[in-house]
Amino acid sequence: MKDTAPEWFETCVSQLTTTGTQRVWSVLVTIFGDLAQSGSDQVSGALITALTNLAGIKAEATRVALHRLRKEGWIESTRVGRNSVHRLTEFGRSQSAAAAPRIYSRETNTPEIWHMLIASNSECSRKELADLMLTGDYISVNPTTAMSAGPVPENLEELLGVESSAISVPGWLCDLCGPEPLKSAYDQFLHSIQITEQLLPVDGVGDPLKIAVLRVLIVHGWRRLVLRHPSLPPAFLPADWKGTECRAAVSRLLGQLPKPDLAKLESAVGC
Repeated sequence: MKDTAPEWFETCVSQLTTTGTQRVWSVLVTIFGDLAQSGSDQVSGALITALTNLAGIKAEATRVALHRLRKEGWIESTRVGRNSVHRLTEFGRSQSAAAAPRIYSRETNTPEIWHMLIASNSECSRKELADLMLTGDYISVNPTTAMSAGPVPENLEELLGVESSAISVPGWLCDLCGPEPLKSAYDQFLHSIQITEQLLPVDGVGDPLKIAVLRVLIVHGWRRLVLRHPSLPPAFLPADWKGTECRAAVSRLLGQLPKPDLAKLESAVGC
């Protein structure tokens, strides 16, 4: 049985925010996406402030981030007495729902079919390829070639599309799909969540606010990694890629930190 030092929670937060590059608006997106994704869910300003404060985020930064999310159509806010309540808009819910399978799935998706798109040297052809690259679903093989899971998309105009279920993956493509900076980020994240897992109290975390903060920081760190590249099976990645281990560790931790009921969270901050 492991002993947990009194400052275990602060150490976990420090580990999960070790990169120091958390954008506050993005953390808030994770809060809503993990804790309040359904249409009826709403979160008070007091609860958001309590959660971000525990995560080491200043109140002023939280207010600025909320303003940004309202301006960009992610959330809508309503005054209730002296407080405000916030909820995801239809756009915000659709964006969160679209990302959820990549974030919460216990296994990496293994596509059965892949396709490749090849552009000519014409400006129209290259622009069509560039527009498709913006979806985040494609791997750029070279300036005129990209590949993605699934069948060739319909309505191509200036691109050659080829699909196959048999693909040979050379080492240079693995290095392209799993570049060193991203691979290092996965290594660092795995280290942080392993320490977090070791520090969790044996008898569980009793404080729902601490559970919520740890969930949010784990999901946020994982989301920032897994959404930076298309979903790829292990054959497309370097041999020492830690993505599969990270996914397994995230699943274990979220199992130990079940999502708190919003009413209990609101009650914990006196709302």
